[in-house]
Amino acid sequence: MFRCVCLLMFLGGCSTFTWAQELDDVFVQTKESTKDIDTAYISSYENQLTTRAYLSRKYSRLLIKTPQRKIAFHPNTSLNLGIGATYESLTLNLAYGFSFLNPDHGQGETKYLDLQSHIYNRNWVADFYGQFYKGYYLTSKDLAANIPETYYQRPDMYVRMGGLSYYRLSNGSRFSYRASMVQNEWQKKSAGTWLYGGEAFYGVMGGDSTLAPTNYIDDYEVRKIRLFKFGPGGGYAYTWVLGRHFFATGSLTANLNASISSEYVGNESGKVKFNVRPNLNYRASVGYNSEKWMVKLSLVQSDVSVTGISSTEYLIRTGNYRFTYTRRFPPGKKLRDLAEKKRKLLGS
Repeated sequence: MFRCVCLLMFLGGCSTFTWAQELDDVFVQTKESTKDIDTAYISSYENQLTTRAYLSRKYSRLLIKTPQRKIAFHPNTSLNLGIGATYESLTLNLAYGFSFLNPDHGQGETKYLDLQSHIYNRNWVADFYGQFYKGYYLTSKDLAANIPETYYQRPDMYVRMGGLSYYRLSNGSRFSYRASMVQNEWQKKSAGTWLYGGEAFYGVMGGDSTLAPTNYIDDYEVRKIRLFKFGPGGGYAYTWVLGRHFFATGSLTANLNASISSEYVGNESGKVKFNVRPNLNYRASVGYNSEKWMVKLSLVQSDVSVTGISSTEYLIRTGNYRFTYTRRFPPGKKLRDLAEKKRKLLGS
């Protein structure tokens, strides 16, 4: 049984649209035994130094749907270039949003702190979220306009949300999330696993005026909404392997959550609504893996939705997609000594 000593530390991308940093996926855990692995399906490289270079973008979008129409507010987050490494149970990634990767097209400025950490254990997976965004825009598609690169800016609009999820794996000896997401393992044969667990989220979204433009949605007066959701869930994950090296991983969990939402109109107190509302979480990764190197494109996304008193549906779509190149190396003596000191300190 895996024993977690230090849960995690994480700090996500903090930026305007032209500047961004990430320090994420940082966690310290006791080293897992590889005896539980079916080596016909999985090869572990925990004793190798797994280095990576990647492009990534984080986001927390807001979708509003009424009987008349659906609109999607987007944050102007940056595309980041990063580097990182994993050795044994320690992972550290650093990224920066260089200006040449983020030209200004008139979407406006988004100030944000995005905290995301995804921990992939042999027998469970846990996700932690902290979204603090201010500044959104609508595209010409949402505006029902045919003018390219036309944006409706909402610098006053904000989304703040925190949450966590936890799922157990029924077949961790043959299915590896780490192979497709952390890159310190290699899934050599196709395998899948059932997932079961739960999640909880709290969030608030609002602005100085109504969330949706009144000239696009008639009789809409909501300026802020709060939500709280929690409940059990389950799903399935599967990695399809072709010729031992090419792979495609898909994972979907659905949660039947108790939902509490409050809509605020003007300066009035919030009107509370209770209902049961499902949430969906997705993970996907495709690429090529081998003993020495790996390349992959991945997506992790969580949809948190509620329905207000006005029958308006709200959805916060939080995610992170990456393109990653990975290279594995034998660790040097200093790194091995540092890992040994860590093991003695943690008593593992």
